[in-house]
Amino acid sequence: MSTPIPFVSGAQPGTGHLDEFNATPLEFMHRAYEECGEICEFDLGGLRTILLVGPEAHEAFFRTPDEQLSAAQAYQMMVPVFGEGIQYGAPPEIERQQLKMQIKGLKHDRMVNYAEVIEQESEAFIDNWSESGEFDIYEAFTSLTLKTSTHCLLGSEFRYQLTDEFAELYHDLEDGLAPSSISDPYQDAERFRRRDRARERLEELITERVHQRRKSGDWQHDMLQVYMDSTYKDGRHLTDHEITGMVIWFMFAGHHTSSNTTAWTLLEIARNPRYKERLFAEVDALFDGSEPLTLRGLREIPLLDGFIREALRLHPPLNAITRRVMSDWHYKDYVVEAGKNVMVCPHISHKLPEHFENPEQFDPERPAPDNLFAEIPFGGGHHKCIGNAFAILQVKAILSTLLHHYDFELTQPPESYGEIMPALILRPTDPCVLRYRRRGKRD
Repeated sequence: MSTPIPFVSGAQPGTGHLDEFNATPLEFMHRAYEECGEICEFDLGGLRTILLVGPEAHEAFFRTPDEQLSAAQAYQMMVPVFGEGIQYGAPPEIERQQLKMQIKGLKHDRMVNYAEVIEQESEAFIDNWSESGEFDIYEAFTSLTLKTSTHCLLGSEFRYQLTDEFAELYHDLEDGLAPSSISDPYQDAERFRRRDRARERLEELITERVHQRRKSGDWQHDMLQVYMDSTYKDGRHLTDHEITGMVIWFMFAGHHTSSNTTAWTLLEIARNPRYKERLFAEVDALFDGSEPLTLRGLREIPLLDGFIREALRLHPPLNAITRRVMSDWHYKDYVVEAGKNVMVCPHISHKLPEHFENPEQFDPERPAPDNLFAEIPFGGGHHKCIGNAFAILQVKAILSTLLHHYDFELTQPPESYGEIMPALILRPTDPCVLRYRRRGKRD
């Protein structure tokens, strides 16, 4: 005899909890947990969803094979973004081959090259800064990481031809991931029509670049080259449509996390000034001599590492990690029927006091939790975010470069910098302004 799963209060006739989830998804999930505990059920307009909280539930969730808990079926809202035949829109065997192609572009020899590229972009970003001033960190880092990601993905020529159109198209793709897309990714609404037009136009731009490179015979040390050179097991090369989808897939995996985590980390550095002198000493040591930033050096900055890790704990970018139940799934004494979704929310689980002492307090020297599944900013299992290593590289390289030259301070009371999740990605509220001031000369 199974135990009934608690049902969240406040469901409306016909739509259930859909309107509340669409309007304030993070607040709704916190309410559901506070009301029901580690497991509860809610209704997203007919799509019954089970929220699971805590490392024991996470482990069960991530260790269950795709055949029973399917990421592809749960993430159909990504198919019109990436394109048919890419990742969640591809058969499992094709998706596995595509994943290997993505991983090939993240091997050590390429990551070494990316570190220098990101440093160059970061230096150019602050090149026109004066001795002091103010800037909106969310807007700035969204723009900067789009440039760094594009440079590493598509090469220098495409990057320096980057126009406002490319940024606007990418924004329209992001905007197509409204919370409501979980239950219906093909809604007849203007934001979804913009998403589809943006995908078509990006394919035109990327395909043009592919054809130019093939015609010239040029070879570049970037991800685009990986996609152009890769073949499936049957010897077939990726089509232009597939190459575009692979670019967008990687951009979403690396850019979202990079831009938001860079903003949150710098915000927490400004909120916690007692660590600044140690941080400055740590990053200054990376720039001894005239050599560019190295991948090895960026692995040896423990305090900045701690700031990034703690920013990801308190402000995890992805907070609705979902699977579709393909056959009845058992967790403890509960049974989740086929056809429902199961979901985990890092923003809730990362604040459980039994795993994180004083969970609301920012502590860059906090030890890792005892349970591997207590902290899951990048998800876990087979579908763990492929862009996490690239994202962390970007955050480290950008912040090391900025902190080597400038100090940063809050312009508003610390509590006024809030959180918002308008498109399934957690970001700071507007405005999110910091003050910068050039640091004095170093010996």
